[in-house]
Amino acid sequence: MTETRALSPHLGVQVTGVGDLFDDALIGRCDEALKWRGVLLIRGLHLDDEAQLAFCRRLGRVVSLRGREIFTVSLDPSKNPTAEYLKGTFHWHLDGTTDPTPVKATTLTARHVAMVGGGTEFASTYAAYENLPEKERERYDGLRVVHSFEAAQRKANPEPTEKELAAWRRVPAQETPLVWKRRDGRRSLVIGATADHVVGMDPDESRDLLDELLDWSTRERFRYTHEWEVGDFVMWDNTGMLHRALPYDPSSERTLHRTTIVGDEAFA
Repeated sequence: MTETRALSPHLGVQVTGVGDLFDDALIGRCDEALKWRGVLLIRGLHLDDEAQLAFCRRLGRVVSLRGREIFTVSLDPSKNPTAEYLKGTFHWHLDGTTDPTPVKATTLTARHVAMVGGGTEFASTYAAYENLPEKERERYDGLRVVHSFEAAQRKANPEPTEKELAAWRRVPAQETPLVWKRRDGRRSLVIGATADHVVGMDPDESRDLLDELLDWSTRERFRYTHEWEVGDFVMWDNTGMLHRALPYDPSSERTLHRTTIVGDEAFA
């Protein structure tokens, strides 16, 4: 019998007793859990690529990157040619903040795990916004933020070569609301490593504000840390869950297979 339990007070749900992964009722419960709890965990599912893709297609259209729908998450360049860029994922971020419509959800299946470190942390920007004092919410409403790939990469590589900088800047920057008014009535914060500056604000004041908000949003009360086991399947609402990988040895065999579901709600 399928059962669920909360992973933390503000986010996350673990599903146990999964029989038929493609049962309509289970798909519906997973979709609801994704919306209201942000992070979904099924331990020991051991999905192969075909099954992972099939499950994701029940929830939406899967992103194809360079003709591939499965992305290998590894710091080994022989497994992942863009391994160097993954160092930026050690910082809190949302995926797709440089796109008009961010991706809806991301899934990971663990094939190999790190001996030490390598967990993944999540933090709910829905809960962070809802728990702000009213005066703070009024302060942030209406502000807009410029997000860039360069801002995120500079956190991992603060002194890039001209070639690296040129590559980063080929990804266009995107302006978003700081407080995203969602079509379901909820509000979330669009912050993280890609947040370069608040539009029209003094640079130092802008940096302080963004850092303060990120610190608030990633406090333990709004956070869940997942320690990977081989076969784990995790899916999260990318539009409202900040996430980051915890450091691990670059020579580790840690390998996750990622799929991404196309977004359906543009920044407004």
